[in-house]
Amino acid sequence: MAKAKKLPSGNWRVQAYATINGSVAKKSFTADTKKQAELLAIEWQNGKKTLSEENITLSEAYKRYIESKSEVLSPNTIREYKRSAERDLQDIMQIKLNDLTLEKIQISINKESLNHSPKTVRNINGLLSAVLKVFKPDFVLNTSLPQKTKKPLYIPTENEIKQVLQAAKNTNMELPIMLAVFGPLRRSEISALTKDDIDGLKVTVNKSLAKNADGEWVIKPPKTYAGYRTVEMPQLLKPLLDNVVDKVTPYKPETITKKFHRLLKENNINNFRFHDLRHYCVSYLHSINIPTKYIMARGGWSSETVINNIYNHMLKDKNITMTEKINNSFDDNFN
Repeated sequence: MAKAKKLPSGNWRVQAYATINGSVAKKSFTADTKKQAELLAIEWQNGKKTLSEENITLSEAYKRYIESKSEVLSPNTIREYKRSAERDLQDIMQIKLNDLTLEKIQISINKESLNHSPKTVRNINGLLSAVLKVFKPDFVLNTSLPQKTKKPLYIPTENEIKQVLQAAKNTNMELPIMLAVFGPLRRSEISALTKDDIDGLKVTVNKSLAKNADGEWVIKPPKTYAGYRTVEMPQLLKPLLDNVVDKVTPYKPETITKKFHRLLKENNINNFRFHDLRHYCVSYLHSINIPTKYIMARGGWSSETVINNIYNHMLKDKNITMTEKINNSFDDNFN
C-alpha cells in the first residue's frame, strides 16, 4: 500500500495494490482523514467488502455518512444534514450508487436551483460530494452550479445604534444588545452565558446554545477554536453585568431575534438583523484604527473574510466622500 497523500482539497488519498486472479489490481481510496483512507485501503487489500463497494441507495449512504459524523460535528450541522437528506435531491435518493451518473445528479441539482438560492444549492452539492467521497470514491463529481450572488451588506449607522440602545434601556433586551454591539457576541453565545462566565467586565465565551437533530436546545462548544475568547467590556456595561444572577438572558437565539425586530418596529427604527450589530462593531473598530487581528480576536472570527467584506463596504462609502472632496477641490482651484 502506498503512503497516504494529502490532497489540495484537504482530503487524504491512498493507492492500494492487490493480486486478484493472478493480476495486480490498483484502487484509489479518498477520505476526510488519513486514518479513514488507510482503513478503506487495508480492508480492500484483505478482501473485505468495504462501505465504498456496497451498492446501496444514495439515501442509505447519506444516513450512514451522517451517523459516522454525529460525534464530531455540531448539533446544528447534523440537524441540517438530516434535513437535507430528507428534503433535497429526492428524485435520486433511491437510486443505487452503481447506477448514479453525473447526468442524473446534474438534472437533480438543476431542479434544486429553481427553488433555492445559489448558496443553498452549493451546500446541497457540498454534502453530496462528501457522501460520495466515502461511498463512491472513484466517482468524479463535476456538477455545474448556479452563479453566486452577493447579498447587500447592511451596517447600522451610529445614530441607529444609539436609537436601539435607548429603546432597549431598562428592558430584558438591553444587555443582549449591548453584548452584541460592544462584544461583539453572537446570539447563540449570549443565550449560553451564565454568571460563572462573568468576572467584573470580563466575559468568557466558551459555549453556545444550538438546536440538535431532534430540535432540542443544547449547549455545545464554539464552532471554531477562535470562538473561545475572553472579552473585556466597556465600563458602561458594569451595572448590568453586576446584576446577572444566573443567566445573562432567559431567551433562546430565535427569541432574541423576534424581540429585537419587535423593538425596532415599536420604536420606528429601520429594520435590520440582530447579527448586523456585530457588523457595526467591526465598522466602528476599523474607524478607530484597531488592527484586524485584534478585531478577529474580540469577535471570535477564524477568517478575515467577513471583516474584509465589511471593511470593503466602508471603503466604498469613504471613496464616494473622498471623490467629492477631490473634485470640489479641483473646482474651487481651477474653475
